[in-house]
Amino acid sequence: MNNRVEQVRQEALQAIAQASGLEELQQVRNTYLSKKGAVQELMSLMRNLSREEKPAFGQLVNACKDAVTKALEEKQAELGKAAMNARLASEKLDITVPGDRFEIGTVHPLMLMQREIEDLFIGMGYKVAEGPEVELDHYNFELANIPKDHPARDMQDTFYIDPNTLLRTHTTAMQMRELEKAEGKTPIKLICPGKVYRRDDDDATHSHQFMQVEGLVVGENVTLADLKGTLTYMADTIFGGGRKVRFRPSYFPFTEPSVEVDVSCPFCNGKGCSVCKGSGWIEILGAGMVHPHVLEMNGFDSEKCSGFAFGVGLERVTMLKYGIDDIRNFYTNDMRFLKIFDRYD
Repeated sequence: MNNRVEQVRQEALQAIAQASGLEELQQVRNTYLSKKGAVQELMSLMRNLSREEKPAFGQLVNACKDAVTKALEEKQAELGKAAMNARLASEKLDITVPGDRFEIGTVHPLMLMQREIEDLFIGMGYKVAEGPEVELDHYNFELANIPKDHPARDMQDTFYIDPNTLLRTHTTAMQMRELEKAEGKTPIKLICPGKVYRRDDDDATHSHQFMQVEGLVVGENVTLADLKGTLTYMADTIFGGGRKVRFRPSYFPFTEPSVEVDVSCPFCNGKGCSVCKGSGWIEILGAGMVHPHVLEMNGFDSEKCSGFAFGVGLERVTMLKYGIDDIRNFYTNDMRFLKIFDRYD
């Protein structure tokens, strides 16, 4: 029996020495020291011994158990240290290696222009109004003096959600909401920046989605001269001093009289170039005096009140100011294009 004890001890020590990992070492522990392990089986042999032989055999088995336990603890410490070193090596950081470069975005050029226009008009005492992009027909068309049979209602021009709901085609809808909220009280001075949507084929100069900033002033004795002075100041601020402004007769349902507004070309100072096609002028917006019918539908006395309104396309003035030749550049998320505007932020 003593030989059996020695055999178990040698086998255990050899298995411990050959264990290459903590999981394998745990299996060795279970094989020899668990309740049904080899060392415990040695203790069961004592029932076959005489009373005189049992103490000596018990001491021998306990010595075997102690030797195996000690060897397991030493091996566990060794393997644990090796595992820790391997983990540290795998997680080691070389601080001399260049780090990852994270692309940092810039303010979008359209937002740069919107902020510039907002700052300009806030400085003149205007407020900035906001409204929903999913709009009611009542505000988008009816209150803007665009009746049911008007061509702008055509399904080919407007994104309708249902007969009474649509994606707004102009930020004039926000002006109508503000006029309604004013309940006939003046003065009103506001601008309405935001996205608008129209059915259009996308190309270098057109998009089904674009941005507008519309302005509205209503009060007593507001004249076309006030509109011209406002737009001249805006053109000077955006394109540089000395801009000339030219008004050409036009038609819009919500203004009367209505005008198209040109500014002297900022690239050639009115002398004629490829950008202005040799004319010396560039069209930038539509404007006019608020139609008396629009005022009356929104609760104002058109005999006492007058006003002017204008609408400028953000993409158009941004393209002119920064020399951008394709409107699609604004919507392609090309970092090479957007990085150009770091300097302007």
